[in-house]
Amino acid sequence: MSQVAAIDLGATSGRVMLADVGPGRLHLEQVARFSNDPVQLWNGARTVMHWDVPRLFSEACRGLAEAGRRADDLVAVGVDSWAVDYGLLRGGALLGLPHHYRDARTDVGVEAVHSRIGARDLYQLNGLQFLPFTTVYQLAAEAAGGHLAVADRALLIPDLIGYWLTGREVTERTNASTTGLLTTAGEWDRDLLDRLDLPADLFPSLVEPGTTLGPLLPTLAEQLGLSSRTAVTSVASHDTASAVVAVPMAAESAAYVSCGTWGLVGVEVPAPVVSEAGWQANFTNEVGADGRIRLLHNVMGLWLLSETVRSYHHDGYDADLPELLAQAADVSTRFDVFDTGDSRFLPPGDMPRRIREWYDERGMRGPSTRPEVVRVIVESLAADFARGVQQAADISGVDVCTVHVVGGGAQNQLLCQLTADRLGLPVVAGPVEATALGNVLIAARAHHLIDGDLEAMRHLVATEFPVHRYVPRSVGAGRSSP
Repeated sequence: MSQVAAIDLGATSGRVMLADVGPGRLHLEQVARFSNDPVQLWNGARTVMHWDVPRLFSEACRGLAEAGRRADDLVAVGVDSWAVDYGLLRGGALLGLPHHYRDARTDVGVEAVHSRIGARDLYQLNGLQFLPFTTVYQLAAEAAGGHLAVADRALLIPDLIGYWLTGREVTERTNASTTGLLTTAGEWDRDLLDRLDLPADLFPSLVEPGTTLGPLLPTLAEQLGLSSRTAVTSVASHDTASAVVAVPMAAESAAYVSCGTWGLVGVEVPAPVVSEAGWQANFTNEVGADGRIRLLHNVMGLWLLSETVRSYHHDGYDADLPELLAQAADVSTRFDVFDTGDSRFLPPGDMPRRIREWYDERGMRGPSTRPEVVRVIVESLAADFARGVQQAADISGVDVCTVHVVGGGAQNQLLCQLTADRLGLPVVAGPVEATALGNVLIAARAHHLIDGDLEAMRHLVATEFPVHRYVPRSVGAGRSSP
């Protein structure tokens, strides 16, 4: 019996998952889990946030060694991670710790890019929503600081991990589509790179999900006790792209919310939708597996809750999130929702204080107790999810009749129910491990452990992983305005 492993790196934690997958069979177990904590370093002028990617690689390798011990025959390894961030290399060596997208350095990059091409014109070229930390802005900030002059290569995070595993430099297409440097046809935009004075050969060639990169480096395979036959396979390496692979959608009329640190709300379409409505709603077109397009919008996501709990722990209150959510469900006071996309909520910090300040600045009644703070966060996220689904339907023309919530947010019963209530549509929650499942399914198909298209893989997920269905509680509910 053969297995595949997924290295799944999220913005707050990483895992190595081992999957037993074959026709009619899909079982997943976690063999390693580790934190992903930003590193804050003084650069002579200010404190800068970085990712400790060497530590993540070390932890992932330990997980692979454990996967090898448990597997009968570990045939493949796939890597996925968050988007937009990258490592700069020269002569194959990493020049420094990759910057964290939550670092404040990109303001100068946004100004530099938009001084040469307006935001609306850029949208027509790449079809991406405006996010100040998109790779194109980060690279412009690097160029302004003179850092690109010493680099000859940039590798996105999963591609960097893959390079350290195999020695091969590639750029996987789904993750590349988040950089702002691809055309809507999914190829590097050489004219845009030239217009922005960015090196045309900074990124290596594009590969599709399912491409075998090669075996593990011999010394690494020996160190980890793995077979030299174990192949590293490019998957849909943007974690949302992998998650959408495993959304158990049975019809095109479904929308999805991939909910973790971020909430990605959208629909799947056959081709990019670059319209005035999409531009105004700040929707993005990102490449998915098998050439599908993920038309979606970013919402701040569970980051608001995790930072809130962290703040409470810092203050000596040790309640965990499930307890706080249970208390929040009993809150009878209703508050107006707040703008979760306000830039003040992007950096780490005291989230409850920032939320109260948002209300105070507007002369509005805000939450005062911990359960009220948690309740208003969940209400506000549900409102944003509902708004995103409605906008995705309007922009794409998809008549959404069901919303699938996958990822960590699928465990948040209050969030799922409130989203169903606001939309007047059923919400189907699960699987929680959608990203890892999508990762291993692409790798398994590449190595002929399974076959079939996305619909076949989604049917396998639906068969093997239970979901929970939430129906709107208001009688005769329709699509209410969030």
